[in-house]
Amino acid sequence: MERREAGRDWAYRVDSYGFERPEDFDYASYEAFFSRYLVVLTRRAIKWSKLLKGNKSIQKSLKVKRYIRKGIPNEHRALIWMIVSGAQANMEQNPGYYHRLLEGEKNDKLVEAIKTGLEEHITELWHLLLEGAAEARDMNRTFPDNVKFRKTADPCLQHTLYNVLVAYGHHNKAVGYCQGMNFIAGYLILITKNEEESFWLLDALIGRILPDYYSPAMLGLKTDQEVLGELVKMKVPAVAELMERHGVMWTLVVSRWFICLFIDILPVETVLRIWDCLFYEGSKIIFRVALTLIKQHQAFILEATNFPDICDKFKQITKGTFVTECHSFMQVKSLQLLDVTN
Repeated sequence: MERREAGRDWAYRVDSYGFERPEDFDYASYEAFFSRYLVVLTRRAIKWSKLLKGNKSIQKSLKVKRYIRKGIPNEHRALIWMIVSGAQANMEQNPGYYHRLLEGEKNDKLVEAIKTGLEEHITELWHLLLEGAAEARDMNRTFPDNVKFRKTADPCLQHTLYNVLVAYGHHNKAVGYCQGMNFIAGYLILITKNEEESFWLLDALIGRILPDYYSPAMLGLKTDQEVLGELVKMKVPAVAELMERHGVMWTLVVSRWFICLFIDILPVETVLRIWDCLFYEGSKIIFRVALTLIKQHQAFILEATNFPDICDKFKQITKGTFVTECHSFMQVKSLQLLDVTN
C-alpha cells in the first residue's frame, strides 16, 4: 500500500515529459489550467486526425498554418515538425546517412567538447555572451530536473543525446558543438523519441531556420538580439528608453530566450507551442514571443528603478499564469499580428 502511494506521489511530481516539478509548484492552478486545456487538446486532436486522414504528408496552406498556431497534439507533433521543417524530406533523401555519421571516423576534439559540455557545460563563450551573468550557472547541466536524462534512467537519454550531438557535429563541421545545442537536441528527443528524427530536426533548426545562431561567432544570434532592441524601440519605446537610461544591454536579459529557444525560460507546454510555429513560420516567432512578453508587462518593467531591478523584472515576466496558459498565450493578438521581419 505504501509503495503504491509513493508511486502515485512520484508520478504527481513528475510531468509527462519527465521534468520534476519544483517544491513550490502550484498544483491547484496548474490542474485548473490543464483541465481546460485538455478540452482544447482533445478538440485539436480530432481536427488534426481528420486533416491527416492517416497520411504522413501535408501541404503548406493557410488552413495548416491556422491549425499549427492553435497547437499540434503530441501524438502528431513529431510528424508535423518533420514535414513542415523539411526534415522528413532530407531524411528520406539521405537514407542511412545518420548512422554512417555515427559509425565513421570521429574528430577527437569535437567528441571531447561534447562530453565536456554534457558533463560540465562550462564554456568561455557562454560566459562572455552573458557577460558574467549568474544565469550561466543554470546551464551547468542538461535537464538536471528531468528523470529521463539521469544516469539511473532506463533507458538513459544522455546516450541518445550524445549520439545526436556527435552526429550533428560531424555533419556540420562549421558549427561542431556549441553551448545550448544540448538543450535543443534534448527537447527534440523527448518529443520524437527517435534519434534520427531528432538529428534531422536539429539540422533544420541550426542549418536553415536559425542560421549562425550556433556558429563559433554566433553572429546570427547577436544580430537578432540587436534586431529585437530596434523592434522594442518601435513597438515599446518606453521600455527601450528605460534600458538605455540604465545601460542595460539586451544581450544580458534575452540571450537565453534566443539561444535556448525559451527552454527553461517558459513552461514546457508553452515552449512546445512556440516551436510548433517556429518549425512552420521560422524565426519571426521568437521576436513575436519576446515582444509580446515585453509589451504585455510594460507597466511592470517600467517600475524598475535601477540596473539589477530591470534584470529581475525580465526574469519575472517569464513566470506566472500569463505564460502557463499556453493556449491563450499563443492566441494573444499582439503575438499573432505583430509585423516582424528580419
